Amino acid sequence: MVSSSLPLMLLGLLGALGAAFCYGVASVLQAVAARRTTAAAGLDPRLVLRLLRSWPYLAGLALDGLAFVASIAALRTLPLFVVQSIVASFLAITAVLGALVLRMPLSRADKVGVGVVIAGLVLVGLSAAEDPPSPPPHGVAWAVLLGAVVLAVAAFPLARLQGARGAATLGAVAGLGFGIVAIAARILPHRLAPADLVTEPATYALVVGGAVALLTYSTALQRGSVTTSTAPLVVLETAVPAAVGILLLGDSPRPGWGWVAAVGFLLAVGGAVSLARHGELKVDQVSAPARRTGPQLR
Repeated sequence: MVSSSLPLMLLGLLGALGAAFCYGVASVLQAVAARRTTAAAGLDPRLVLRLLRSWPYLAGLALDGLAFVASIAALRTLPLFVVQSIVASFLAITAVLGALVLRMPLSRADKVGVGVVIAGLVLVGLSAAEDPPSPPPHGVAWAVLLGAVVLAVAAFPLARLQGARGAATLGAVAGLGFGIVAIAARILPHRLAPADLVTEPATYALVVGGAVALLTYSTALQRGSVTTSTAPLVVLETAVPAAVGILLLGDSPRPGWGWVAAVGFLLAVGGAVSLARHGELKVDQVSAPARRTGPQLR
């Protein structure tokens, strides 16, 4: 007999895959916009205002919004480790789109990376439990909000780092920020009236974490390569929420499938990190799309 929660789980998997696709396209658009915009000396909130004048950045934000809604829907029925590992596959999607649309050929190692990501996602999907996630323990929401505030305060001195070191550091901060967003979305009560959002600490953690992540990632893209900025982001935005979900929120794979989930998670994240360089586009690819037909990434 098919469990009544199985259709919901399948919808959650589709939502997570949809989020990964939107993030994959958005990351390229935002990388283009960041490289075209005057660099910020430190963590300057005015950078976002300058980026908002760029249509690629606005398009990327719109896709981020769609991805966020899809990921929240997925988190209503799936554990954090499943959703975050699927979302991490956006780099594989970026690589494939780059090959198909921007004619950025995939090397043998890239093809292996895409295959590894797919294999990892299959294992993670198969290991997902059909039971919906349980409510968080008391006090977790306040702890997540505190973590978001501490991260925001720490981001300003860390933003003074320049070059590849600064790009990697700010990419890591952005990863933690996106991780906080995922955790906050996971712990928001399922039956919550819109008016009650103002009293939920998870709401503010989500807003602060998202703002820090967007600003630090945009700044990181100006400091170094997309690979340097994105690799630590992917690792931390997947590993930290997965650990919090398992240790504090009662997330777990199907009984007896723990090792499958662990292997799948490592394959998905490791394969995604190996493909991080595909967010890096050459200058001639930035200006060339006007001469092409069909949908474009920038």
